[in-house]
Amino acid sequence: MTDVPDVPERPKLAYRHTFGRGPTVVFLCGYASDMNGTKALALEQWAQRTGRAFLRFDYAGCGESEGDFEDQTLTSWRDDALRVIDAVVEGPVVLAGSSMGGWVMLLIAKERPGLVAGMVGIAAAPDFTDWGYCDAEKAAILRDGRIEQPNDYGDTLTVTTRDFWASGEANKVMTGPIAFDGPVRLLQGQRDSEVPWERALTLAGLFRSDAVQTVLVKDGDHRLSRDHDLALILRSVEDVLCSSSS
Repeated sequence: MTDVPDVPERPKLAYRHTFGRGPTVVFLCGYASDMNGTKALALEQWAQRTGRAFLRFDYAGCGESEGDFEDQTLTSWRDDALRVIDAVVEGPVVLAGSSMGGWVMLLIAKERPGLVAGMVGIAAAPDFTDWGYCDAEKAAILRDGRIEQPNDYGDTLTVTTRDFWASGEANKVMTGPIAFDGPVRLLQGQRDSEVPWERALTLAGLFRSDAVQTVLVKDGDHRLSRDHDLALILRSVEDVLCSSSS
């Protein structure tokens, strides 16, 4: 499970690596999600069918990885992603980021500009600590150190800590041009109750690259996990792989 090098005071990370042709497609999970979700597994099955290299993993405090969820921040999860990629992958990567994973995707590209050949954002939610909480919720996070909110995808409440929120505010990426020149596909449901679909259009306009396409799914929700949504994700990944090698 883990030949990812240990880092002092950081939890051990769980991952699954499919060997194949590169660039390696790396799936980046959303907030409080894990590598066994529908989209990650669909991409893994596609990679195995087509002989493509693929990597999925759990951030610290999530899924099969060690650590306490409430001890983690956006920065530490970015660093988890870089640690797994550095240890497992040889050559360039195409990042597929779901929800918060779309934010991590942009942070990785900023940190390692020569590593990332292309990106696929799936209901990408960069900067959501800024726009995803009302003023009362932000005040409660700062005052109490954490808030709990209902979870539409399970019985466990979703926790946001002060440290995570502060880390997000310190790592906003939609404040100016995004210095990336490769192919990008942004997939966004217009019935997404968590990420306003207009944000995908704003994000697309910030990329320096002209090879950016935004696909709006009129009846799509935040998860984009129906069969035809998954087919769209696979086509988009294939398109980015083709564009990145041309």
